[in-house]
Amino acid sequence: MQDIQVIINSFPYLLKGTLVTLELTLFSLIIGFVVGVVISFGQLYGNKFVQFIFLIYERVFRSIPLLVILFLIFYGLPAIGIRLDPLIASILGLGLRSSAYQSQILRGAISSIPKGQLDAAYSIGMNKIQTFFYIIFPQATRIALSGWTNEAAVVLKDTSLAYALGVVELLRQGTYIISVTNRPLIVYLICGVIYFILTFSISRGLGRIEKKLAIPGYETRSV
Repeated sequence: MQDIQVIINSFPYLLKGTLVTLELTLFSLIIGFVVGVVISFGQLYGNKFVQFIFLIYERVFRSIPLLVILFLIFYGLPAIGIRLDPLIASILGLGLRSSAYQSQILRGAISSIPKGQLDAAYSIGMNKIQTFFYIIFPQATRIALSGWTNEAAVVLKDTSLAYALGVVELLRQGTYIISVTNRPLIVYLICGVIYFILTFSISRGLGRIEKKLAIPGYETRSV
């Protein structure tokens, strides 16, 4: 009975934490997508200097643990006079790290598009930017959906690390409840179930979108 009462009483607080977790996920993915598009474009169409700079960026953010990135942003930037709210710092850290992975997902999708389509676009007078956004990018987005589904799930689970900066997301709300109820097992189990539901829902939702956008003969994943 006590465990049932804990579940009932903790639900509103865990719901608040879940909304913060979703906020972290959404804005981090948006930042990662925007920056990732720029990186993938620069790596494929930039000169050698631009390609080198973006290569360093991508390798650095893929090599450093996310928790270290969050600490560098939240605790390191104040040393040069830049102070960020814990939520903003978490979104920035998650987004920058995600951009390194998303750029490679998009770069692989772009590289899979036949070169003849680029030649055809250039032949009718399109420049590289026009070709990228009107010809290449729409097709690459469809092809990259499979990879983005996995990345979205990873970012969602990684939002739990925002706990270390004091962001009151799902996991921190759980610890607050544990400090009052002294029921760590049931509370952490509920948090795990919520993470599973969110991750499963994202994967299923994006998977359905991928199937709807699939073109016969150009499948994006094996069956």
